[in-house]
Amino acid sequence: MHGFSYKNGSLYCEDVDLATLATEYGTPLYVYSAGTILDHYRRLDAALAGVNHEVAYAVKANSNLSVLRLLANEGAGFDIVSGGELYRVIKAGGDPAHCTFAGVGKTRDEIVYALEQGIYSFNVESEEELRYLNEVAGELGVIAPAAVRVNPNVDAHTHKYISTGKSENKFGVDFGAIAGLYERAAAEMPNIRMRGLQMHIGSQLTSIAPFIEAVEKVAPLARELKERHGIEFWSIGGGIGIIYKGSLESGSVEWWESQTDEERPLTTVRYGAELVPRLKELGLKILVEPGRFIVGNAGVLLTRCLFEKKGAAKTFKIVDAGMNDLIRPALYEGHHEIVPLKQPATDARVTVDVVGPICESGDFFCQNRELPDFQPGDTVALMSAGAYGFVMASNYNSRPLPAEILVEGSTSTVVRKRQSLDDLIDGEL
Repeated sequence: MHGFSYKNGSLYCEDVDLATLATEYGTPLYVYSAGTILDHYRRLDAALAGVNHEVAYAVKANSNLSVLRLLANEGAGFDIVSGGELYRVIKAGGDPAHCTFAGVGKTRDEIVYALEQGIYSFNVESEEELRYLNEVAGELGVIAPAAVRVNPNVDAHTHKYISTGKSENKFGVDFGAIAGLYERAAAEMPNIRMRGLQMHIGSQLTSIAPFIEAVEKVAPLARELKERHGIEFWSIGGGIGIIYKGSLESGSVEWWESQTDEERPLTTVRYGAELVPRLKELGLKILVEPGRFIVGNAGVLLTRCLFEKKGAAKTFKIVDAGMNDLIRPALYEGHHEIVPLKQPATDARVTVDVVGPICESGDFFCQNRELPDFQPGDTVALMSAGAYGFVMASNYNSRPLPAEILVEGSTSTVVRKRQSLDDLIDGEL
């Protein structure tokens, strides 16, 4: 569920009218619901209450400092993939001792910085990386805590660009090679402490089946590594999917109650009920690394319609946001519901492409979709834009980055200023 709904004919984020924000701060504009972020974090945390666990938010999904601070204040851990993300977590008040550092290509500077800050664990993705980590830690005279990412070769049945758990993906170490690698680490790498085991099979999973398959396949390995090497945690990754299609309607309790068990998307209750019994007997601390699930439905991108262009083949609604602001439709074929801020008076629809101003044919938010017939001057919301939205934005076509707003009840706060043209060239010579 989320904090976006129509009230008195206008689209609101919690208790704030989005049209008011668009008028005051301009468009394109990202708006986030703090209540939604906290609700999703708390639901997942509660669902795992039956096992020793920590919810480690995946910073890559949305790294705004105020979002990170919300979660840090709730006691969240953090899954990071760069030195920059670690820096952000620290600046937001997060504890490095509750950070795990993933990624296949960590640099020496990043490793040194993370060791100096005292992170919980490096999630290592190859034997070469583990040996390099041992070398750098040896030079510093410290012991590096580590876990190896196992690739369980489980098909998550998700988009090919966000599948990570199959043998042809670049992530992790083959399942059959893990035990031997831990043995070599114990015998040959004196500056490594093997603290845990990690896996992550992909993103935007809407079925529990791949999670169950992966946990059941890897659990015996985790048990063996605990017995032989004393590991203390197993990170089972993230990947819980969110609703993109029909996302506005899904924000209500009534919608959820109207769905049958077969129709209802994967919930935290089902996730916990299926996985906790399979994990509890291991006696390991369980880490989960949600990103999209926490923030995806908590954000929207507001954009104003500039022109309507009617051609022989299509009608285009041209808006002031572009693929540089939200690249998911172009990159992932991602779907975002597009809803007017003023509630439509009728159910009438027109078939249109909603496109941006970028000089690329791939600059579109939808194609051949039936939408309410919003007009030039109207503002619409691209729903479910809280994850992999602003965080993947760019200055392509020399377009300044949009502002970000955080809403808490009836209060709205600018948590990132809109870039100016001077900001755009700052640092260039």
